[in-house]
Amino acid sequence: MIRVMFLYPKTDESTFDMDYYTSTHMPMLAAALGDDCQSWGADKITSGPYEAIGWALVSSAEAFGAAMTEKGAEIRDDVANYTNVRPDVVMGDVVR
Repeated sequence: MIRVMFLYPKTDESTFDMDYYTSTHMPMLAAALGDDCQSWGADKITSGPYEAIGWALVSSAEAFGAAMTEKGAEIRDDVANYTNVRPDVVMGDVVR
């Protein structure tokens, strides 16, 4: 199992629509992952260099890669609907 995290930097010019992110974008990602998406979530950050963090628990890196090959362009194109910044993407093995 892996966790993929999408970290959205906070800047003086950044914008972020959490309602859109949680009601449209992240469900779109989960649908693209299908049964390989074990769960997903989003955090509104109150301190530090990020405005928001989204995450998904996925069965494997291969499953994530396959979903992004098939639906990645659609998912990336949707980013402009909720923010004007590019997320940092971090992927790691779930240890516990």
